[in-house]
Amino acid sequence: MKSTSAPPSPAASPATSSRPAPRSRRRFAPSARWLEHRHGILWLVAAQALVLFTAVRLVLLGLSAPELDWNPALAAAFAWGAVFDLATVAWLLVPLALLLTLLPARALRPWWSRALAHAALLALTAGLLFTALAELVFWDEFQARFNFIAVDYLIYTTEVVGNIRESYPLPLIVGGITLATVGVHALFVSAGWIRRWLDDADAPAAPRWRHGAAWLLACLALGLGLSERHLPEFANTYARELAKNGPWSFFAAFRANELDYAQFYPTVAPAVAFARLLPALDSPPAAIAADPARLDLRHDVLARDPARPAARLNVIQITVESLSASFLARYGETRELTPTLDALIPRSLVFDRVYATGNRTDRGMEALSLSLPPTPGRSLIKRPGNANLFTLGGVLRDNGYTTSFLYGGYGYFYNMNTFFGGNGYRVVDRTKVAPADISFANVWGACDEDLYRWTLREADRDHAAGQPFHHFVMTTSNHRPFTYPADTIDLPPQTSGRAGGVKYADYAIGRFLAAAATRPWFKNTVFVIVADHCASSAGRAALPVEKYHIPLILYTPGGQITPGTVSTLMSQIDYAPTLLGLLNFSYPSRFFGRDVLSPAARDLPGRALIANYQKLGLFDGQHLAVLAPVRQARTYRYDAVNHTTTSLPEDPALTADAIAYYQTAGWLLAHDRQSALSSSVAHAPAATP
Repeated sequence: MKSTSAPPSPAASPATSSRPAPRSRRRFAPSARWLEHRHGILWLVAAQALVLFTAVRLVLLGLSAPELDWNPALAAAFAWGAVFDLATVAWLLVPLALLLTLLPARALRPWWSRALAHAALLALTAGLLFTALAELVFWDEFQARFNFIAVDYLIYTTEVVGNIRESYPLPLIVGGITLATVGVHALFVSAGWIRRWLDDADAPAAPRWRHGAAWLLACLALGLGLSERHLPEFANTYARELAKNGPWSFFAAFRANELDYAQFYPTVAPAVAFARLLPALDSPPAAIAADPARLDLRHDVLARDPARPAARLNVIQITVESLSASFLARYGETRELTPTLDALIPRSLVFDRVYATGNRTDRGMEALSLSLPPTPGRSLIKRPGNANLFTLGGVLRDNGYTTSFLYGGYGYFYNMNTFFGGNGYRVVDRTKVAPADISFANVWGACDEDLYRWTLREADRDHAAGQPFHHFVMTTSNHRPFTYPADTIDLPPQTSGRAGGVKYADYAIGRFLAAAATRPWFKNTVFVIVADHCASSAGRAALPVEKYHIPLILYTPGGQITPGTVSTLMSQIDYAPTLLGLLNFSYPSRFFGRDVLSPAARDLPGRALIANYQKLGLFDGQHLAVLAPVRQARTYRYDAVNHTTTSLPEDPALTADAIAYYQTAGWLLAHDRQSALSSSVAHAPAATP
């Protein structure tokens, strides 16, 4: 008779007593065999990240569909995207692979160790989901992958977190990420993948080190040597952005936040660059210190009418956040967003073809105060050693003016207070006023009406002291989350988006001018309305020219400057010398810009300098020369009707002009040759509440 006794239980075998029972493994699908070693979980992490990166790219594809060219280049963008996704995952896995290699045997066997492993995987999933959502939010605002702006935002967390909190339903977002994280983890648990890895994680030392070395070598091989500079120059910039990976782009921007022009861009001998640039300045040739061997931009600007004294008019420069020219009725807007400015234009001197140098506030400040081309990388506002420079404020102080910088937010943002204070401006920001002076504020700062009330007080103070004044006023209301005092305009705050921000900014200017009209200094003042940059800089081209077009309006209620229209193509860097020319000043200069209304400038062709953090452009009205890393130069034809750019053979003359501007600016800054030409820079008196 056969024995019916059961075979010995595997649990009784000494060889297997220290491991979980095999019957627990039978519950798992054979397809998960790749999890059965210490580093097996890395496959799951890699797959999770790659799926999420691909999903983000597909969502961005849908968001940018109207702007894309649906051609084979789009497939190339996705192919490059897969390469950068793999490289990003590789770098993500390096610390995990190293940690798993170094953990001692049996480290993942105790219950608390397993609990920590689950917590770490939950945190990793939450981080990936948060990054994906952050990419979508960033794309919605900037139509780009993470870049220098994201790096700046990481530094200024108070404003950014507050902006997100005020612009988006943060509890809903956090709750959604939490639910998604738990759901993904629950899927992994129900599939048995995490348990299978944990049950097989205690590999012997030798296989553990072999697996670890293999993972580390593979990850380093994927991550090393790859750079976004390897990306081809897609004709459509949206396609190029799709080819990137957000986290990779973020760290690439963090590493390369300053670019040495001489190292990365086309160059000529410095003396050649200076010799080409000096005749492009607006001073009469006899007044230019044209000795290229000195490599100095210093030149003398003569008053337009030497027989007439300088007009010591007050200057209140209202620099409006993100005010694209396209928001004004004069340039095609039909929604009546700027009734104040539309009514002001017939009474003002209006410059119709002005282009911002960049796409961020600090770039606008740099150009408007320093008359300096945008050098690659960070703006000078945010770099060390940016004090005692040659500025518009310095020229005005030499002529008896007081100068102030007024900002509705916290001026540490973008290093504004350090820059303006270090260059002799009295600084008035949110920290310098009493709490009662703020009637409404969001995370970016007090509303424009409050800011203008502070401006009136500063102007009254300077006028009472018997001094002409120059106020650089920087607004904040036309910025996401687009909140402003209720019952001011006919568009509700926040839900109206950019349209509401623009209309409120215009409304506040109207209120300010009405209040200023009651002051004794009103008719002896030039009111300048100019934008720091456009509302958006995204387009199919790397430098979409139409996304740099901004308004410049000079209003003098006393009639000292004749109203009219100037159609000369010009840049933000031309503002300071043109204003000083209208005031009939003579002064030694280091400005790159020119007085576009001077007799000498009439024989010079118009041009505008436009740039982003890496691409440096020179636009002559029809053609655009673009300089880029590494030592690239390209020429495009710009169609002003359709706003398209067409690649052309390189224009040597236009490229040489672009090199002259940008290389000279980089050289002068690197050699400390842009310092003030007088002792006018001093510690300005503190503002009084």
